[in-house]
Amino acid sequence: MKKDIYILGLETSCDETAAAIIKNGRDIIANVVSSQIESHKRFGGVVPEIASRHHVEQITLVLEETLHQADMTFSDLDAIAVTKGPGLVGSLLVGVNAAKALAFAHQLPLIGVHHIAGHIYANRLMKEFAFPLLSLVVSGGHTELVLMEEHGSFQVIGETRDDAAGEAYDKVARTLNLPYPGGPHIDRLAAQGQPVIDLPRAWLEEGSYDFSFSGLKSAVINTLHNAEQRKQAIKAEDVAASFQQSVIDVLTAKTVKAAKEYQVKQVLLAGGVAANKGLRAALEEQFAELADIELIIPPLSLCTDNAAMIAAAGTVLYEQGKFEDLAMNGYPGLDIEQ
Repeated sequence: MKKDIYILGLETSCDETAAAIIKNGRDIIANVVSSQIESHKRFGGVVPEIASRHHVEQITLVLEETLHQADMTFSDLDAIAVTKGPGLVGSLLVGVNAAKALAFAHQLPLIGVHHIAGHIYANRLMKEFAFPLLSLVVSGGHTELVLMEEHGSFQVIGETRDDAAGEAYDKVARTLNLPYPGGPHIDRLAAQGQPVIDLPRAWLEEGSYDFSFSGLKSAVINTLHNAEQRKQAIKAEDVAASFQQSVIDVLTAKTVKAAKEYQVKQVLLAGGVAANKGLRAALEEQFAELADIELIIPPLSLCTDNAAMIAAAGTVLYEQGKFEDLAMNGYPGLDIEQ
């Protein structure tokens, strides 16, 4: 009988300090997240120095709570997985050094996980993967279409050339005087408005699966400035709805087109912006018509940064025997295809 595998995951790439224990890459035994949003809110974005200091304060507490919830000790674990990149370098180093210290102290294998691979593998906590599959990754720093032919194999077939979708949301939210993070606030506001403002869709050149949201962000700002100069009333709800519709149109159209071209069996939604209700509904509507392609969308708790996804991705690396030594570092610009 095959032995169960228990992986402890650590995630500190941005502004969440998280730890989790996952069984066999699929089952959540414990999952603890300490968010820093309240600390960064007044600055309108994440302040790297503040983020890394918070991680130092929280990492031991989060780790202890995870082991307590799981009713386990380090002797019950098979390995320690940690986000090694991409992310804020100071934040990454807190998690990486904690993982290295624990691996050394308890003589456990050390696994370095790509943050975006983690977001993709959050979906495996819901449903077993069927290859080939396509993942739409939408977060604060990333907008990518990633093709997977097998476990641990990632081919980026489309990526953002400027602002990621999440960045565009935050910048438009700031223009509308909405709090940070902007995504949830625009999503809520958009539900109350109508997409009546004509905003651009950046399709780029024929056949490209790349994304560009910088022009859309500028178009929203220009629309608001022009209305202000003409002393015209413009509803914030309609601006939010029009902006969100433009983003969703491009994301869904390119995802559907790529899913058909690469003849995938599953499409996964991943990343912080995967929590967006408008995007979730649009994808569900589109893929309801494509009976041969299964759409998987993680619950809200697994969309934002967490360590369960890191342990899930780390389990695959454990099974493939891909371990790190104690010289492992944090890599802020780590490429998922390497």
